[in-house]
Amino acid sequence: MGCVLGREVSSGIVSESKEVKDLRVESRRKLESVPVKKTDTSSVVEIQNEDTQKEEKAEEDRKPRGERRRSRPNPRLSNPPKHLRGEQVAAGWPPWLSAVCGEALSGWIPRRADTFEKIDKIGSGTYSNVYKARDVLTGKIVALKKVRFDNLEPESVKFMAREILILRRLDHLNVVKLEGLVTSRMSCSLYLVFEYMEHDLAGLAASPGVKFTEPQVKCYMHQLLSGLEHCHNRGVLHRDIKGSNLLIDNEGILRIADFGLASFFDPNHKHPMTSRVVTLWYRPPELLLGATDYGVGVDLWSAGCILAELLAGKPIMPGRTEVEQLHKIYKLCGSPSDEYWKKSKLPNATLFRPREPYKRCIRETFRDFPPSSLPLIETLLAIDPAERQTATAALRSEFFTTEPYACEPSSLPKYPPSKEMDAKRRDDEARRQRAAAKAQGENVKKTRTRDRAVRAMPAPESNAELQSNIDRRRLITYANAKSKSEKFPPPHQDGTLGYPLGSSQHFDPAVIPPDIPYSSTSFTCSKEPVQTWSGPLVDSAGVNAPRRKKNAAGDRTGNARFKGKRSVA
Repeated sequence: MGCVLGREVSSGIVSESKEVKDLRVESRRKLESVPVKKTDTSSVVEIQNEDTQKEEKAEEDRKPRGERRRSRPNPRLSNPPKHLRGEQVAAGWPPWLSAVCGEALSGWIPRRADTFEKIDKIGSGTYSNVYKARDVLTGKIVALKKVRFDNLEPESVKFMAREILILRRLDHLNVVKLEGLVTSRMSCSLYLVFEYMEHDLAGLAASPGVKFTEPQVKCYMHQLLSGLEHCHNRGVLHRDIKGSNLLIDNEGILRIADFGLASFFDPNHKHPMTSRVVTLWYRPPELLLGATDYGVGVDLWSAGCILAELLAGKPIMPGRTEVEQLHKIYKLCGSPSDEYWKKSKLPNATLFRPREPYKRCIRETFRDFPPSSLPLIETLLAIDPAERQTATAALRSEFFTTEPYACEPSSLPKYPPSKEMDAKRRDDEARRQRAAAKAQGENVKKTRTRDRAVRAMPAPESNAELQSNIDRRRLITYANAKSKSEKFPPPHQDGTLGYPLGSSQHFDPAVIPPDIPYSSTSFTCSKEPVQTWSGPLVDSAGVNAPRRKKNAAGDRTGNARFKGKRSVA
């Protein structure tokens, strides 16, 4: 109940004496005579209205449960009162949207879809597509994010509405600002309107000829950590920090975007959250181990990966599966201590615990980095999330207080528009050209001046010991290990799971050769083009999934084409 104010009937000033006067107090449409006592030793007016409070509480308890719940809207769940929903529906908002996120729609009027003109598709994700568009009314270039959801599924609508609620709560220079919503009564589509940003950090870093200097890296990281500090202070976890979600305009301003996986959190009253968040290459170890009770450390780990990636010129831990990602983390950051395993109580701790401990080697691996950056990287990439501290502490680190200082955003070079999708297109085109050149070379080799003698096919008995069969049995044995922890080889034998980070930086996680040792890694910036995309969100259902069998005709065609040769998947 709110504060109740009283005034004297005869005067607007409360007397200094110890006398009791009758005051007229208005409380919930009722006038009551309340005795007020003023003492000399205190400047506080004590209002004795216990009887009134009891009567109002009893009246509140007599109300139906649904009415009581609606009378007190919960900003987190956004259940607006019925009269507010009626006003919003009359203003043009769909009823299903007002029922879920009515609090976030307060004060807004929906825009119609025909008031925007799409220009180009500039991004795509698991749950949305992003388009460059023109506002027909103002001529302004904007970004339209089309959210995928089913308005007949309440959970799907709540998932979409949560992003709107979070964006309305945030207000910072380094966080993208929601400018409006576009909806339609006839369709279930919903567009979020944002300011158009010419670049994202992933596409910019992948642009040919772009190499960030130390002051530029400090400028971008300072803006990233400032935006995270604001989010965390407002009780928001982003849960998907990566280069493609960090947008940059032509003035050098960086803004954190894509809050589709973001969530509210309260460090004092934690509640279980899903561990299936954060893109694999930037996912912290506690999420890979199945943690459901976490906090700001998940965003700080991703920020540490971004910092090391900007200085190295390529992703530092590009794993293909969750098991391989944990392996790369252990090799670089060391395996957790025994105390951590005991206190964490993580669901997958026994499955993914390595047989032998790994030594932390961040300083040795990144020895070419600026010395002032190493303490910050060590902190952000701590295995124990409690040791990653906060974004505020990171902003006060030595990295930002020593020369060369971070440059001003306005002094950053002006680049042509570049986004992660542009980098993917360049990679796809380069891959097609390489495949065409390889096919052309094979056709040249197949041209013969004379036919060779037909060779006899080996008998099935002799075919049993072919290298392909040996490799196949070896893979089956490996896949049928007793536990996933046995798939981690000892530190001196783990080269087979490494990845040649010192090689060409244009690669696809689906075609990474698994037989080059991690010891060959070199994190010095080479002259080759940098890595161009951030890595997929791996679906656990897709890992080790059985391959679809081909029909008999397809098998005969394949055998005839490859003349008896077989490849091991």
